[in-house]
Amino acid sequence: MRRALPLLLSLVLPVAAAAAPTALGIFDGWGAFRDDGQGSSAPRCYAIAAPAATIGRPQAKPYASIGYWPKSGIRGQFYVRLSKPRRDGAELRLTIGSRRFILTGNGVHGWASDRRMDAGIVAAMRSAPSMSVESVAEGGGAIADTYRLRGAATAIDAAALGCARLR
Repeated sequence: MRRALPLLLSLVLPVAAAAAPTALGIFDGWGAFRDDGQGSSAPRCYAIAAPAATIGRPQAKPYASIGYWPKSGIRGQFYVRLSKPRRDGAELRLTIGSRRFILTGNGVHGWASDRRMDAGIVAAMRSAPSMSVESVAEGGGAIADTYRLRGAATAIDAAALGCARLR
């Protein structure tokens, strides 16, 4: 757990606006944070993790997150940053246990197509041991980022509670 905190902070700090986020908890490789930064979407809370494995050398710092932006009415939004840019038009597939989701996005960015898919992804994450995101890289080759989900449900709940009083 102590080794996970520096890794999670390295993912979070570039994402944060001006101020460093507040850690709400670290749960088996998943972290929950609250960012009170500036702007119309502040504050925001999120659960975040780095992949346990990737194929090849990453060209970007990959992570997966579930976000909450109370002022924008966003709850439980899935986002993934891939380890490499995806080839235009290549399918972006998220597999969680026996469930498969086709994500939308561009470059290194991927997200659910709607709130219903977000809810399905979060529900699947709560009961599966791992998830993987796969596609074809911009220059060819595979993108396959695999995440352990132990601690994800607790981190998601901590993120939701971190912004709950602001709804």
